[in-house]
Amino acid sequence: IELHRAIKSTMTTETNWQDELDAINAKITRQGSDVRQLKKDGSDADAISEAVEMLKQLKIQADAIQEEHGSSEADFNRKAFDDLILRKMFVVPSFEIHGGVKGLFDLGPPACSLKASMIDLWRKHFVLAESMLEMECTNLTPESVLKTSGHVERFTDLMVKDVDTGDCFRADKLLEDVIDDLLENSPTMLTEEKEDHLRVQRQADAYSPEELDALLLKYDCKAPSGKPFTPSFPFNLMFKTSIGPEGTSVGYLRPETAQGLFVNFKRLLDANQQKMPFAAAQIGLGFRNEIAPRSGLLRVREFCMGEIEHFVNPKDKAHPNFPSIADKELVLFGSDDQLGSGKTKTISCGEAVSSGLINNETLAYFMARTQLYMERIGMDPARLRFRQHLKTEMAHYAADCWDLEIKSSYGWVECVGHADRACYDLEQHAKATKTPMLATLKLDKPEEIEVAKLKFDRKSLGKAFKKDQRVVSGALEALAEDWNDFEPIATALEADGKTMVEGFEVTKEMVTWTKTKKMVHEIKFTPSVIEPSFGMGRILYSLLEHSFGQREADEQRCVMKFKANVAPYKCAVLPISSSPETNVVVDEIAADLMDSDMATRVDKSGAALGRRYARVDEIGVPFAVTVDFESLVDGTVTLRERDSMQQIRLPKDDVTSLIFAFVHDKITWEEATHKYEIVTVAEGEDGEAAAPVPAAGSKTVVVNTGRARFSRPAPAK
Repeated sequence: IELHRAIKSTMTTETNWQDELDAINAKITRQGSDVRQLKKDGSDADAISEAVEMLKQLKIQADAIQEEHGSSEADFNRKAFDDLILRKMFVVPSFEIHGGVKGLFDLGPPACSLKASMIDLWRKHFVLAESMLEMECTNLTPESVLKTSGHVERFTDLMVKDVDTGDCFRADKLLEDVIDDLLENSPTMLTEEKEDHLRVQRQADAYSPEELDALLLKYDCKAPSGKPFTPSFPFNLMFKTSIGPEGTSVGYLRPETAQGLFVNFKRLLDANQQKMPFAAAQIGLGFRNEIAPRSGLLRVREFCMGEIEHFVNPKDKAHPNFPSIADKELVLFGSDDQLGSGKTKTISCGEAVSSGLINNETLAYFMARTQLYMERIGMDPARLRFRQHLKTEMAHYAADCWDLEIKSSYGWVECVGHADRACYDLEQHAKATKTPMLATLKLDKPEEIEVAKLKFDRKSLGKAFKKDQRVVSGALEALAEDWNDFEPIATALEADGKTMVEGFEVTKEMVTWTKTKKMVHEIKFTPSVIEPSFGMGRILYSLLEHSFGQREADEQRCVMKFKANVAPYKCAVLPISSSPETNVVVDEIAADLMDSDMATRVDKSGAALGRRYARVDEIGVPFAVTVDFESLVDGTVTLRERDSMQQIRLPKDDVTSLIFAFVHDKITWEEATHKYEIVTVAEGEDGEAAAPVPAAGSKTVVVNTGRARFSRPAPAK
């Protein structure tokens, strides 16, 4: 009874402090949202400083609770993980012998194969299963396209330069660093003066270029050359280049793949025989000239993205396949929960949509499909959640946004964005290029709709807009096709005598209108876009962490527990001796596996068998075939499963079909152990394989020789 009470008390205490931590984290989220809003509204410096100070105190409280109670999760052995990743050449710094470049990494053979398998499954899971239209668009993008999308004006930070070396630095970070140095070197500074400096530091990213320049001079912040920095200037995170030898055509390396799909919308619609809704997909490289790359593959300058643009009628965002995932449960961290309880909810997609937590069926459908993809490649479901964007985070045009976040040693990391971008993207490109980006809804029966019948004063239009008069009249006529769209224009003209249309000021004298009705057989509309955007590099890194483990008996023995469908190598083939006869069998098995498109690793080295098992464990090979002396007698081999280290004995002719079934999830290891005889092998702590121990009732015995240990059928009694 006392033990039961003690356990119950411990569980209650654990729940209480976790509830307290969740509540404080919710306050941190609310306060962070308030700070962003204050900066966006241009509030005075004292108000921003006070809000930032409150945010800082909340974070201190959260850290104190976390430090007092510790983490409930097992510690992640980063040192062992980093050593394995580098030693086995999963990921290495680019141009390492030349000193390397921050934010650039090369994928070695294992990670290259792992990524290829991930992408292959991504295509099968999304592109093929959903009959999407896949494209491969150019990495080089003309400036006009990115001006239209807003990227040229967006993605900027204030920079300064060293006048002697030309080296660039992020201005707000320099200010933060120089204040840190000042406070560290002035331990006797009065508290009031210290607070003044901290107030400046907290607002470093909110200052104008002129204010930043003045503060850098005030704090005597100088370049490495010893001279003052240049004045601050905006730095765009896109890589700028010239297209063509003349140097007059400006271009950029694309910061995302989506724009190539948007500008090809009309052709994609034609390719889909004008049918709506439909989805287009693209997987390829994106480039962002990060100022401070960090956290390995989580923030880099060149990265692989997989993006889907699902075009749908904005008035009908139902998805035909939604019933197939309606019962799928997701861990959701809604905006209200972030600002309230600080706790996530596990809820079915059907309930999330019906309650309004997720805006529409199509958005929920892709969220569920993303969850299923993550589970399919081997991500730990317990470390996945969907976090809804707060209002202060969301673009003004977005209807709803959810990020799939994956828990790693760096915390919760956004890896897949799911955004209902409404009609914004297509409308922007349509306006800039004067190209209609419209789809058509065929009506089963003609409908009567309210429209505006316009009459233009061509003389006034021509005088005011000259060559642009057709643009203005065309924009008004497009709005007049639906009275609901034209009514705000009419109201403004009646009330104020003028209004803005497509950036042009239209006056009441230029156009007259009457409200009328007409029968229509089809309705034209600009599609909304539901966009799942996958950061493949972040997913790859998260999968590496989720797959990493160490043997309980020996922490020095690391293992990558990749699922067979994404593992860099599907099987290893190992001879127990180096005899020519044994090697012939090894080569036959390996060739048969590779003929079935399954990457195979052969290790004929003279190392002990247990050590060779450890080698393939480190690169995540799920199965290992061992050819022993008995294989030469009866044509059987042993097959070892990586995670359990169990072995079964089977005919060598069954190996390829069995491995193929494992890779394609047609059979489980447990099912295989019911079909084939188990031979238990205890692997020693030093990496040596101990003698195979036959399972109870087995007809196999272990024979020891001077060269090796092997199993063979027991003699008849």
